[in-house]
Amino acid sequence: MEIGYTLMCEQTPAPQLVEFAARAEQTGFDYAVISDHYFPWLEEMGHSPYAWSVLGAVAQATERLPLMTYVTCPIMRYHPAVVAQKAATMAVLSGGRFTLGLGAGENLNEHVVGQGWPPADTRHRMFREAVQIIKELFGGDYVTFQGEFYDVDSAKLYDLPDEPIPIGIAASGASSARIAAEFGDILVVNEPMPDVVRRFRGDGDAAKPVYGQLAISYDTDVEAAKERAHRLWRWAAVGGWKVMAELPGPVNFEAAAGTVRPEDVAESVPCGADVDAVVEAARAYVEAGYTHLALAQIDAGQQEPFFAWAEKELLPALRRL
Repeated sequence: MEIGYTLMCEQTPAPQLVEFAARAEQTGFDYAVISDHYFPWLEEMGHSPYAWSVLGAVAQATERLPLMTYVTCPIMRYHPAVVAQKAATMAVLSGGRFTLGLGAGENLNEHVVGQGWPPADTRHRMFREAVQIIKELFGGDYVTFQGEFYDVDSAKLYDLPDEPIPIGIAASGASSARIAAEFGDILVVNEPMPDVVRRFRGDGDAAKPVYGQLAISYDTDVEAAKERAHRLWRWAAVGGWKVMAELPGPVNFEAAAGTVRPEDVAESVPCGADVDAVVEAARAYVEAGYTHLALAQIDAGQQEPFFAWAEKELLPALRRL
């Protein structure tokens, strides 16, 4: 399994994200992913810079680290033709180190353009159409498209990388897994979901990449780690993706997480400096068939201690998986 590092825009100022990417490369992480948000989930997180500007800077601050959006929604805030151009430019800037991760989005980030928030089945139809447009533009020819949701008029990408841009598609159930199987080179699922992995791979290549993410709260003080995880990550315990995708703002996540206790968060987030706890959490991903796992260290102020610990203890232990 390859071990990645999550650049969390929701908790980190843009200049620090660039620094953390360079530090992740020095530490020995295999790749880095970046969230693409307009809002943080909670007011306490405090940040949400534009991921694509950060990615351009990261491409120049790193040399070998593969980069990936985790994930970009191409159905409302961005038109899919614009997403294709951004992705192609990033692939060129990074020397072919970029993977475009796509998903059907959250109300939290997409409502800002004032078009409302469609029901899930409509979003999936929009998403399928958007991915089709992006893939056609990646082919390098002129594209004209008239669909149910999007029109493209004689669009063409003039700056494309030498190698095709891999596309990762986020899924959390049967419908999105079918879209990922049809259009994706990579499956993106945060939690261990072996059924979704099986739907994605089907009867095909058992080694087809599957990316997951594991939040951790490193600190030599276990109680401080638990407090931090609860303060900044309690939003993740509000009832699963079907709930989280519908909430429109940080205040709504705050209300939904009002009864979440520190011990509730600690059930799914390894807290402290116990390497074995992180390894056991990662083992569930390995057993579910994942090939990649990105670690999301909670709290921007704790990244440097985390990097030191990861380089010395955590990464060697995880590689033994």
